[in-house]
Amino acid sequence: MRIQVDRERCVGAGMCVLTAPEVFGQDEEDGRVRLLDPEPAEIGDAAQVCPAAAITADG
Repeated sequence: MRIQVDRERCVGAGMCVLTAPEVFGQDEEDGRVRLLDPEPAEIGDAAQVCPAAAITADG
């Protein structure tokens, strides 16, 4: 699975970090998503719970 995040679209809600903390983090300066693992085995519901639809998963 390949994950992409759109930091410009991100609103910093942190739902992705709560859902998959091994894959996503939050930038300390602006609170936006940081991708820790671009090819994880699983992200759970992280893409679906993102209020800004800033996460896409291929595969």
